[in-house]
Amino acid sequence: MSGVEIAIIAVVIVAATALQASIGFGMGMLAAPVIGLIDPTLLPGTIILLAVVVTAMVALRERSHLDLKGAGWALVGRIPGSLLGAWLVFVLPASGLAWAVAVVVLGGVIMAVSGWAPMPGRVSLITAGAASGVMGTATSIGGAPMALIWQRSRGPELRGTMSAFFLVGSSISLLALAVLGTIGRETLQLAAWMIPAVIAGYLLSRYVNRFLNHRILRLAALTASALGAVLLITAQIL
Repeated sequence: MSGVEIAIIAVVIVAATALQASIGFGMGMLAAPVIGLIDPTLLPGTIILLAVVVTAMVALRERSHLDLKGAGWALVGRIPGSLLGAWLVFVLPASGLAWAVAVVVLGGVIMAVSGWAPMPGRVSLITAGAASGVMGTATSIGGAPMALIWQRSRGPELRGTMSAFFLVGSSISLLALAVLGTIGRETLQLAAWMIPAVIAGYLLSRYVNRFLNHRILRLAALTASALGAVLLITAQIL
């Protein structure tokens, strides 16, 4: 990987971390298509490793606003979903994962734009958690199902609850991927290099939160995610 490619990934990780820390999701949707264009073998491990760092910081910051009951029911579904997602990483080639990332991103964007808003009941939380486990472990993009469930929440509650869920969920996903031997040295190395970018993005989010509302951030995330997915699909076709 060249220095220019590392720099591009670093810039994207700063923006993706700021987005994640501001609205509670979106890191994978923004960063995965770019990393997939550069080197799809680095997915999903790199983003999941960095997501653990980001969500830990946000969950600590917003700890007084957590919906622990809701997050708990969602995690009931996340565990079996993560195991299935890890198996998909094990059996799918890198190009297959790239396609999966693109399809998942576009699907998440379409659902978000459509305005579908299921109620966060016990069954829907477990179902969304399972879907998030499969998608998050296989493609590093597991935010869409949980964002649909918790989209009525705002501000600290949304960020805190989603971060607590993804902190535990991402840790489960990492463990499953590690057991199957899909976390390579290059993935660990890139994640270590991106820690400063994660910290910069987190600090940026504290500033951004003062000026940008949820609607603007959500629109920016969906637009950037859709563009990244289209570029990734184009690269696979060409």
